[in-house]
This record gives sequence, C-alpha cells and structure tokens, in this order.
Amino acid sequence: MTYKELEQPKAGDRVVVGMSGGVDSTLTVLLLKERGCIVTGVTMSLWKGDLDMPSDGRILHDSCYGPGEETDIAECRAFCQANDIPYFVVDVKEAYQKEVLDYFKAEYRAGRTPNPCVRCNRFIKFGALLAGIKNLGLEYDYFCTGHYAKVVRASEPVGSLYGISSLPHADETPAQIAFSSDRAKDQSYFLCRIPSAVLEKVRFPLSSYTKQEVFRMARERSIAAAEREESQDFIPEPFLEQLFSDRPSVPGDIIDLDGNVLGRHRGIEHYTIGQRRGLGVSSSQPLYVANIDAVRNVVVLAHESDLYCSALIAEDIVWPADFDPNCAFEALVKIRLASKPVSARLEPYAPKSEEEFTGKPYLVTFSEPQRAVAPGQSVVFYREGVTAGGGIIAKAIGNL
Repeated sequence: MTYKELEQPKAGDRVVVGMSGGVDSTLTVLLLKERGCIVTGVTMSLWKGDLDMPSDGRILHDSCYGPGEETDIAECRAFCQANDIPYFVVDVKEAYQKEVLDYFKAEYRAGRTPNPCVRCNRFIKFGALLAGIKNLGLEYDYFCTGHYAKVVRASEPVGSLYGISSLPHADETPAQIAFSSDRAKDQSYFLCRIPSAVLEKVRFPLSSYTKQEVFRMARERSIAAAEREESQDFIPEPFLEQLFSDRPSVPGDIIDLDGNVLGRHRGIEHYTIGQRRGLGVSSSQPLYVANIDAVRNVVVLAHESDLYCSALIAEDIVWPADFDPNCAFEALVKIRLASKPVSARLEPYAPKSEEEFTGKPYLVTFSEPQRAVAPGQSVVFYREGVTAGGGIIAKAIGNL
C-alpha cells in the first residue's frame, strides 16, 4: 500500500484559512496568498467572558479559551487588512460550550481524563466553524489551517489493507490523516476524529515544514506572530478551578490498592491518572493516582510500578470512510499526544454482561506495558504512518 499527499491549493483556488493569531496560521495565510490563491481569513469566537480575571492582572492571552481572544482577533484583522485579505469572525460560543466545556467537566466528574483538543477539532474547528463559514455564504475549494499533519490517499481501497473486500465501505479510498514531516510537532493525534468526508477539502500547507523553518519563513516576512510565545492548550491553571465552580466539589477518600484510607481528596475532578503532585498524602515512597472511581467517589494511589498496563479497551471508534475491519490486526498506537507510538494488537472485544460501551469496542494489547493509561483520553491507531482509526480509552487493563 502506498499513500500520496493530496494536492495543496494552487493559484486561483479559493481558500479559507482558520486563523488563531499564532505564527503557524498567519504564515499559512501569507504562503497561500503568495502562491496566488484567493484567500479569506476566519477566526472562531469562543470566549463567553465567564471566567473572572485574576487580581494580579494576568490574562489568558495564550490559551484557546480566554479573554485574550479579543487581542488575537484584533491582530488577525489588522494583519488581513494590511495584506488586503478578507476577514471574518465566526461565533461558535454555544457549540463550544456544549461540545467542549460541558463535555470536559462531565468527563472529569465521571472520573475520566478527556482530551478537549481532539473534541474541539472534531466538533468546532472542523465542524461548527465550517458550518458558520457556509452560513456566511463563503464559497471555497479548500479549508486550511496551520496544523502539522498531512492529508493523504491510499493507492488501493481501505479494505485491502486488511485483505477485506466484502464489508461496507471496503472499496473506498478515503482521505486520511498522516504524520507531518516534523514528527516533533506532529498533530495527527489531535486530528484523528475528523470524518473522511470533511478531510476531502481540508489541507495543511505546513505539512512538509519543520517548526524551525516556519519561524524562519515568518521572520523573513516580518510576521509579528513569530515573536510571540506559542499558545497553551485549552485553559491553564488556576482558571480550571473557576471552570468547575458551577457545582460544589464532593470530597471523598484517598485509598491505596488494598483499600486503606490514606487521606481525603477535594473532588475527583481535580485529579488525573499518573498525577503525583498535590495529593496531600505523606508516604516514604512516591505515590501516584492509579485509578479514579466515580461510583465510590475514591481516588486510588499506587507506586510507579503499578501504573503500567498491558492493554486497554477502546470505544467510540472512528474509522476512515467508516470502514470497521471487524478483525484482528497489528498497528502502532498512541495513548496521548506526548507518548511515542508503540506496537499493539487490536481485535474486536466482546463485552461482558456488566459492561457497556459506546459503539463497538476493541481490545488493544500492547507489545510492552504502557504507563498511566487514562480512561477518557484518545487512543489513535497508525498503519504505515497513516491514521487507521481512533477511539476513546474506556478501560485500562493491568498486566495479563
């Protein structure tokens, strides 16, 4: 199987670029204009003004959600005006509240660790924003962003990778996400849930550049964003505390693997798998969060060696062209953005009588145990450097 990156926009193509105010999206706009594309810039407005400004004057300028959005929009508008580029702001506040903020809080309160960026890409950047662009009457050949990833197409139908031709969609050759040239900045993990149909008109013009090259090209063009610090993800501390202030936290016990009470937690939404700091428990050896049990409202601590899992069960899986191979296969998997891909065996999982999952679950068995597998996080499958699917971690399984 071979894969070819889909053609990038060319002179005369109508291109809408999602702009954040950062160096990546700003350079993308300018590169496309230099290429002769008919470029329009758009920025999505998320901020509802519902987090209080801290008394020391700090603002959330470099996060996805915060009052710094006003400055970002002003900078994007000024840049587009200076370069004779039409510019629009698309209000997606309500969709963001429902699909990202409410989801984020609900998942943490259920003892899971969600990934808001994966959720945002699926439902907001490549969902509500595109719907808003359509409502504005903007026609385009391509929608581009400054992500580091590639959109590719296989030389053969998706089913042939598994030796399958009889299942639904097996004969399709969908657009798929692949690793970018700069593996250190690769964002394919974040983009794993974008439907193949949406990807047909999506392109990432920075796919073949390294971050260093991007900064160099931006400075050569005197792009002010090249001197900014890179954006933080979502919402930094201490504003997460405010996000959860809509409902009182419910304290409970902190226990060890044997059920011994070690202390009290201040609410399970304040803890994540693998966490070590801020536990408020004294011990002769370092302890980490190994499990969060929402039903019993307990946080379970364990030693480093107890954090390793041999397998996981993935649910709510998305597949290229909606083709579920329904068979066992080998792949590389990532369980978080910062983790290296590890080889694993994937196979359909038959739920036990007491188990419930979203969609058809798959058992993912690692070639070597992985640390701090966190339910709620995304797990992405790669074959030949291309995303072959992605799901949500439903359950971590210890050493078998």
